[in-house]
Amino acid sequence: MLVDEVKIKISSGKGGSGAVAFNKNMMSLGPTGGSGGRGASIYMEGVSDLSALNKFRYKKEIRAEDGGRGREQFVDGADGGDLVVNVPVGTVIKNLTTEREVEITKIGERILIAKGGNGGKGNFLFRSSRNTTPKQSQPGKPGESFELHLELKLIADVGFVGLPNVGKSSMLNELTAAKSKVANYPFTTLEPNLGVYHEIILADIPGLIEGAAVGKGLGVKFLRHIERTKILFHFISAESVNPAGDYKVIREELGRYNESLLEKKEYVFLSKSDAVSSAVLRKQLSALRKIKVSGIPTSIHDWDSLEKVKKILSGIIKQKTV
Repeated sequence: MLVDEVKIKISSGKGGSGAVAFNKNMMSLGPTGGSGGRGASIYMEGVSDLSALNKFRYKKEIRAEDGGRGREQFVDGADGGDLVVNVPVGTVIKNLTTEREVEITKIGERILIAKGGNGGKGNFLFRSSRNTTPKQSQPGKPGESFELHLELKLIADVGFVGLPNVGKSSMLNELTAAKSKVANYPFTTLEPNLGVYHEIILADIPGLIEGAAVGKGLGVKFLRHIERTKILFHFISAESVNPAGDYKVIREELGRYNESLLEKKEYVFLSKSDAVSSAVLRKQLSALRKIKVSGIPTSIHDWDSLEKVKKILSGIIKQKTV
């Protein structure tokens, strides 16, 4: 199961302590204590892997290494190696102490989350004309430590929605190289899948059911991802006994969760059109027209209908690049 929301604790590294040291053979030359190294910082970086938060299913804490202690003969401590934590693009990162939120929106975008502490000064840096043999040094500064709430909200140009087993995953696979799991039973897709069609991102949202907006099944979890899609491709099976009713179920769940979802541009596809006769297909399209919905018959086994889908996607690409 995809982890798309988690609370973790992070701690950046503490700075290393400065050293108090002198040249043992030539005390008159003064102090030689080196300074401590900087503690490691923690960054988060956007990646395309939607499962990147799965590593936090059991591991709830990230701790970066401390800076090294300063040593004699002017040797400074080593800096801690910074940690870069991969998270999916679309992750909202909230500091639960300050309530500050940041969001990673691009692959490769890197954000500093917790800065490592500075190293303390060694006694070499405390020398002066008045005090040529200082015996003082500084401890390293502490790192930062706090809890984070991480929440993945998909960022996609087009979101595929519909009841379970209406052919969304098959269409995504046909258009892209997503390789979503496909089988002839409900709830095959248990987590969102992304695919790239030329320059736009398509998201196959797991099938919704009546009651999704109030938490039935995994509805709320899936509906949250639809918020970030720009356009909806609504799939209704041509084999449905009540296509108009199926359409209304999804629209009602979208509106119940967030009315703004109903304002998104929507294309309605009567999927699996090859599985029914021409007469049945006309009947299904007529049922949709009665509720003022224009359905577009489509099937992954029908080249002409796939071209219609691709033409719509090409139009979306053109609008995006204008």
